[in-house]
Amino acid sequence: MRFLPLFLLFSSCFFAQVQYPQDYFGKPMKLPAHLSGSFGELRSNHFHSGLDFRTKQATGHPVYAAAQGYVSRIKVSAYGYGTALYIDHPNGYTTVYGHLQEYAPKIEDYVRAKQYEKKSFDIELMPKPGEITVESGELIALSGNSGGSGGPHLHFEIRDTKTEMILNPLLFGFDKKMKDPYPPAVHGLMVYPLNDNAVINEAATPMLVGLRKLKDGTYLADKILAKGKVGFSISTTDKSTGSTGHNGIYKVETYFNGSPGYNYTFNTFAFSESRYINNFIDYAKYYATGQRFQKLFVKTPYPLTLVKDNTFNGQYDILPGTTKNYRIEVSDFHDNKTVIQGSVEYSDSPARVREPKTITNYFVKAANDHNYTKNGISVFIPANSFYEDFYMDFDVKDSTLIMHPENVPVHTPLTVSFDVKHLSPEVLQKTFIAGVTGKRKSYNNSYMEEGRLTAQVRYMGNFRLEQDNTAPTIYSPSFNEGQWLSEKDTFSVKISDDLSGIATFDAWLNGKWILMHYDYKTRIIYHNFSDGIADEGRNDLKIVVTDNVGNSATFETHFFRTQNKASVENNK
Repeated sequence: MRFLPLFLLFSSCFFAQVQYPQDYFGKPMKLPAHLSGSFGELRSNHFHSGLDFRTKQATGHPVYAAAQGYVSRIKVSAYGYGTALYIDHPNGYTTVYGHLQEYAPKIEDYVRAKQYEKKSFDIELMPKPGEITVESGELIALSGNSGGSGGPHLHFEIRDTKTEMILNPLLFGFDKKMKDPYPPAVHGLMVYPLNDNAVINEAATPMLVGLRKLKDGTYLADKILAKGKVGFSISTTDKSTGSTGHNGIYKVETYFNGSPGYNYTFNTFAFSESRYINNFIDYAKYYATGQRFQKLFVKTPYPLTLVKDNTFNGQYDILPGTTKNYRIEVSDFHDNKTVIQGSVEYSDSPARVREPKTITNYFVKAANDHNYTKNGISVFIPANSFYEDFYMDFDVKDSTLIMHPENVPVHTPLTVSFDVKHLSPEVLQKTFIAGVTGKRKSYNNSYMEEGRLTAQVRYMGNFRLEQDNTAPTIYSPSFNEGQWLSEKDTFSVKISDDLSGIATFDAWLNGKWILMHYDYKTRIIYHNFSDGIADEGRNDLKIVVTDNVGNSATFETHFFRTQNKASVENNK
């Protein structure tokens, strides 16, 4: 196995030598290239997979094809990327455009026909190569705020078409389309004891390191007195011209006594790896404070492309009689750099402060399967559901499963199941496994398996059976019953559900199914009259909304509409 480090070094060098086309892809919008999100930026349970271009806090800006190609995938959803478009290009890359308001006419007509054919707002389509072609710079959509977007913007990605690896668009010359005179900002540095005998400043707990900013922009860290193995983490963000928030950085490099140490660069990763962000950061710190500290060490190797080819684990052994100087360099893609310098000096002082450790009867070895059962409630933990071994809290009280605090991240879903033989079929139909945090209850998709009600969950905490017997609510229509809507482009209503959540919604106009668009953030469903379904004169509307356990609500009303201009004037 002596060839392994050489192989890893070769692998890293090979990636660094990849030549990406610099002038092939154009800007997807004619607005200034100001970012509200950068590639690899740290998000909840995932790394950000592209660039978020600001749209002046408005929707409806033209979006253009970054290069010639054909539409390879279309996905419309109330969640995630919302209204999204994927274009394959002859050079082997795919561009992705997310959170759109609507597609350009030829694509919109194609999608709308398929939605009516399948009678569904949510839809995923895979047009054949060449079926829908686009030219470089051709209008393909309007920017929006659809799906899980937190505000109007365009989400833009570049992927390797064959491998589907996500690539940093700045590698393709997009860095030249934006300005960035600002070095990354450092918000905090932490040091960690990484083995049983490690002590840091007379404590066996992670500690914040004091930082002092010098006139040249360099940070000088307070001296650390330690022994045993230690590692660091850093809280850092970046911004560029026109970006008002805190975006992600591009690269971190560490040096110990002048020699290269742990490092990573946000060039590429796979979608299947994205949840590893919960191991990439100090998750317990994030859960407690909301601050994301990026770890500069690895305790247990894990397959995240950003770090898996790193030949150093970032653990440094502080031995008697030694002082080690360290340097941490944080860079953005435009080579702006912020440097932290400090030293760790050996000290034999014992730990006066230790983290309290709770030892339970349930020691979870992360590499193994585990199955625990009590009072008819079971938890199955597949191997590699967790990143590290730990003692888990497990108990059942008052029919509630108590499964450890949520400060331990879950990677692979756990299977939670309840014995429900005591429930009648009528009650069982309305029952689901709820996550319980204080008075808040969250729905988990629950199904019967081997006579037990079962759910897959990706978080720790408390769980119990809950019943939802209340139908969804349909309210606040955008018109009064019997109103003339001849001058309106759309009509809308709001829908909501107080427990298990909305599962489906359907609407009919004069007995014909109509497409209703859904924005879960505003709870609005709306219909475009441009679909051409409305009749001349009276139109009878029926809407049915169903929640996740089958409760349904129906709303019926009518309105009038005409295309005759004279009639429009008479009905004003």
